[in-house]
Order: sequence, then structure tokens, then C-alpha cells
Amino acid sequence: MKKVKDVVKNAMQGFCMALADSVPGVSGGTVAFILGFYNKFIDSLNALISKDNEARKEGIKFLLKLAVGWIIGMVLASLVLSSMFENHIYGISSLFIGFILFAIPLIIKTEKECLKGKYKYLIFTVIGILVVSLITYFNPTSGNALNIDVSNLNFGLCLYIFFAGMIAISAMILPGISGSTILLIFGIYMPIINSIKELLHFNFSYLPVLIVFGLGVLTGIVLIIKLVKLALDKYKSQTVYTIIGLMIGSIYAIIMGPTSLDNAKSALSFGTFNIIAFLVGGLIIFGLEYGKKFFKEK
Repeated sequence: MKKVKDVVKNAMQGFCMALADSVPGVSGGTVAFILGFYNKFIDSLNALISKDNEARKEGIKFLLKLAVGWIIGMVLASLVLSSMFENHIYGISSLFIGFILFAIPLIIKTEKECLKGKYKYLIFTVIGILVVSLITYFNPTSGNALNIDVSNLNFGLCLYIFFAGMIAISAMILPGISGSTILLIFGIYMPIINSIKELLHFNFSYLPVLIVFGLGVLTGIVLIIKLVKLALDKYKSQTVYTIIGLMIGSIYAIIMGPTSLDNAKSALSFGTFNIIAFLVGGLIIFGLEYGKKFFKEK
């Protein structure tokens, strides 16, 4: 019975991560951070590329249970979001700004021991803000300047998608900027979401682009996981300050998100901002915080 409960619990955690990963806003890593299983998540990923067979076995078990919920969440998100994102972009953008602004205080509260008294590391927060803001500002896809057609792949486009997947998974692992925000910045968020949707409808002509993207994701995991674990183990204060900066910077990426849609729209403004969606985003974050306590009690 305990094993069944563990599977259900981890699947629910994976489901929550997928919902975050599927949309620009809070990363799956942030959800793992809020729900209190981020360290186990990182250790499990690290175990996959370690020489410890027992640790690898335990890591695979945990990740498989997460994957069950993650796949279900991603499939549902792909089926719904591909049309919803185009039609309700300003409401969704407001929702994810709520995610970020309400999540930041929770992360500061959780990590107060490594942040308190180390305010000289605020420079890393500034660096995090600048990294995301500059990438977004100089994004060649803003205003629909670059029309990416994933149904007609060529070598250059494959490299571009591979690189974007590699960077995006790095963001998904970090509890900061979301991988979907990175995909939005690279201009392939909707193409990837639509490709997943088409594959679910048995249109296998979109399978090659998802294979290329998947290879980029796997490469990113191998390259980033050791670096993330080292940063959290040896430079935790600097890392958390940087994560907060990445999250703050991602607000600008979300504001500019509508300009990178296939049918480009104006950036989010005070006039198009949806306060109800913003508050709902906050409620969801507090719901995740309650879920963290619930899982601990159970």
C-alpha cells in the first residue's frame, strides 16, 4: 500500500511539474522547489550518470514515477494550450506573472538561511535579471521576424532546435526561468507544442522535429546536471540569488511573449493585463505550498 501511495504522490508531483514546464512562467524546477522534492529530483538525475549502481537504480525508480504524471500533464497541456495560448495570450501571461511574483517570496522564505546576511551576492540577482532580459530584448523572433516552419526541416534548423532544447531543459531543471519561456524566446514554443499535438493525432510527419528536440534535451541534462549539483552544493547562496534574478527577468520575457506568436500581437500592457488571472496564479502557487505540507504529513 505504501508503494502505491508513493507512486501516486510522485505522479502528482510530476503532473504539477509538467503543467509548469508546458507554459511560459514558472519552471518545473520551481514547482519541485516549492513542493520540497527538488534535492531528490537533482540527486536522481545525477545518479543516472554516476557509477553507483544502487543510486542509479533508486534514481530511475523515482524519475519513472515522476514521468508517469509528467507525461499525462504534458499531453493534456499540449492538447489544450495550442489553441488557448493564441486566443487568450494576455490572460495566460497575467496568470504566469502571478506564478512568478507569488513564488519568489516562498523561495526566499524556504532558502532564508543561505540568503540572510549574504547581500553582497545580490549582484548575482542582477546578473540573472540581465541575462533573461537581454536574451528577450535581442530575440530575433520578436515581432514574428523569424518564421520557423518545423514541417520543413533542414540542417541549420535542426541545429537551432537541438540547441534550444538543450538550453530549455537546463532552465526546466533550474528553479527559475521556465524552459517554455526559453522556447518562447527562441521562437519555437508554439511549433513544439503543435508538433506534440499533431503526433498525438498520429501525424508522424512531425516526429523528426520532436526527435531532434528530444536529443537536445538529453544532451542538456547530461551537461547541466553536474553543474547544477556543484552549484547547489558549493555555491548555494550565489545560486539561489541567481535563480531569483532569472525569475524576475522572466517577467519581461512573458510581457514580450505575445510579440513572438505566429500571429504577433502587442506586448502585454496595463490595458491588457488581467488581474483575475494574476490572482489565480497566486492562488495556485499557495496551493502548491499547501501541497508541500500535505505530502510531508502523508
